[in-house]
Amino acid sequence: MSRHMEEEERSSFVIGLIENRAKEVGVAAFDLRSASLYLSQYIETSSSYQNTRTLLHFYEPMVIIVPSNNLAPDGMVGVSELVDKLYPSVRKALMVRGCFDDTKGALLIKNLAAKEPSALGLGTYYKQYYLCLAATAATIKWIEAEKGVIVTNHSLLVTFNGSFDHMNIDATSVQNLEIIEPFHSALLGTSNKKKSLFHMLKTTKTIGGTRLLRANLLQPLKDIETIKARLDCLDELMNNEQMFFGLSQVLRKFPKETDRVLCHFCFKPKKVAKESIGMDHTRKSQQLVSSIILLKTALDALPLLSKVLKDAKSFLLVNIYKSVCENEKYDTIRKRIWEVIDEDVLHARVPFVARTQQCFAVKAGIDGLLDIARRSFCDTSEAIHGLASKYRGEFNIPNLKLPFNNRQGFYFSIPYKDVQGKLPRKFIQVMKHGNNIHCSTLELTSLNVRNKSAAGECYIRTEICLEALTDSIREDISFLTLLAEVLCLLDMIVNSFAHSISTKPIDQYSRPEFTDHGPLAIDAGRHPILESVHSDFIPNSLFLSEASNMLIVVGPNMSGKSTYLQQVCLLIILAQIGCYVPARFATIRVVDRIFTRMGSMDNLESNSSTFMTEMKETAFIMQNVSERSLIVMDELGRATSSSDGLAIAWSCCEYLLSLKAYTIFATHMEAMTELATIYPNAKISHFDVDVKNNRLDFKFQLKDGPRHVPHYGLRLAEVAGLPDSVIRTARSITSRITEKVP
Repeated sequence: MSRHMEEEERSSFVIGLIENRAKEVGVAAFDLRSASLYLSQYIETSSSYQNTRTLLHFYEPMVIIVPSNNLAPDGMVGVSELVDKLYPSVRKALMVRGCFDDTKGALLIKNLAAKEPSALGLGTYYKQYYLCLAATAATIKWIEAEKGVIVTNHSLLVTFNGSFDHMNIDATSVQNLEIIEPFHSALLGTSNKKKSLFHMLKTTKTIGGTRLLRANLLQPLKDIETIKARLDCLDELMNNEQMFFGLSQVLRKFPKETDRVLCHFCFKPKKVAKESIGMDHTRKSQQLVSSIILLKTALDALPLLSKVLKDAKSFLLVNIYKSVCENEKYDTIRKRIWEVIDEDVLHARVPFVARTQQCFAVKAGIDGLLDIARRSFCDTSEAIHGLASKYRGEFNIPNLKLPFNNRQGFYFSIPYKDVQGKLPRKFIQVMKHGNNIHCSTLELTSLNVRNKSAAGECYIRTEICLEALTDSIREDISFLTLLAEVLCLLDMIVNSFAHSISTKPIDQYSRPEFTDHGPLAIDAGRHPILESVHSDFIPNSLFLSEASNMLIVVGPNMSGKSTYLQQVCLLIILAQIGCYVPARFATIRVVDRIFTRMGSMDNLESNSSTFMTEMKETAFIMQNVSERSLIVMDELGRATSSSDGLAIAWSCCEYLLSLKAYTIFATHMEAMTELATIYPNAKISHFDVDVKNNRLDFKFQLKDGPRHVPHYGLRLAEVAGLPDSVIRTARSITSRITEKVP
């Protein structure tokens, strides 16, 4: 995927942030691509602003709006300093504190939201959620001023407190679990075969579908009914190949950028001189025409989607069929478009084809000036192609080609071998590009200017012709929002979930079951990422319940403990986004937060040692854990002295055992197994290892009970290549230490 495409996928959020002295933070995240507004308000329980960091990691903003520090009272600048420290490359916009007006924010939401405010969870609670409303006022003010637009009334999809209606995974855990990027991917390089969970599932066909997949992985669902609806849909697709194949084919008919079309109907250009706002009017007109064509292409594909979904049985697909395919409003919008737009016009990605389609989008005879501009466009286009034919004969260059791109227009491309690096003096702007030479001439440059000018006039006249159509479409913006959401959801379920499962051997993935208060049970679970790298991956099981809510896993280094911890978390994430899991069977108590304490490294930016980083992460877990959380800890306490490390690990386990949260604790400290003799809700398991010829033979199989493997550290050190003399000395020291211990 090109860098431009990746930027389109990610960098579309403008975020407003504000806090008060009580460390309560308000967030307004505006998605420019889909015209959606996400509001959150919460109290920061961590001095490192972990909740805010998690949200910023989720949204990946292109702009962050904060109050000016010099105008903010003491104790109300933490968020701004966080942005400076952790997001130096993101544009930071400072606005006076008066722009963060909660009263104005409440009024804006009332006027701009597609749904009634009471349905958003705000209603009579404006005073309670004043911070996110204040952030809303500043964010919308900045967008309207920066983009030179006015947000259309009742056009925004507003979600309140969305991030906390889903499973919360903090930014550190996202990294530890390799949800979005492989751990240390920058160090491993592009040749690394290991992928992240996101990359493994990223077979979506639309930009919106890819963004939805990423959002779901970072914030999985908590609502069991929604999860089950997705799983029922997946069941139907897996059992009905005709529907699966049909949906896969139909979704290809919809443009990749369908969700982006909303922006052009949610925003109205301000009626001011373009010089005052720096707007390229021609480009804006072209974007509007392109959006109308894109919308027409999407609506033209709806009957095909209707045909495939007509016999659907699952609730989700039936609901899509009734709310979209049978909705007469889409036919009405399509007929309005057909009244103005030529029926043969389709969305195109090839630059010159797209330009031609845009120039000829409006039916002939509607606007006389547009028809004149079109003739000029055709004349200059024909002249350019005629010029290329002339040069082929005049200079004996039969392989001369005439490519086009939006930045420079037409240019000549000539194979290097045909001219041997020597071109007639007529050719200018000569550049070698691979095996070809790219160049132009004064004649071509002149014709390009005229062609671009004619196209620009076509765009402007077309926009005038489309003004009434655009206004009528804006009245039905909520239906377009629904269509975009449906297409993104179908893309994720069909092209990602169903496709990924269909490429695996039969019965390798199973449907997870969910309970409110039941156990977390996984039978023969496999790591969803590593199983594709290692064909002989060994499956392992798990059982946790309120009566046995902690599993302590022991075993030597490299025996599989860390992989197992990561595997459990990834299986739960897969299940709670509504996907099958790589296991023989899985039943899951819905998890509200996943906490991880894995890995060990110094944090040089905050001047924290490995141990201090470990303690800060552990403190964050202890302060935020709930009864429905899942905690996985790997080697807690190993970064300090053995006695202190054991004491901290033991006391943390005792604290977690007193809760109903499910905990998996991996450790080298064999003394930790004594917890099971004191607490009945602690269970001990070990990863099986045999000792053969004084070497460790890893089985990667989890078994019940503790297991003592003597001197495994020395054996691994020997395998690693330490000198024999060092190993002998180490064995001698170990023997003396063992003799002294009673």
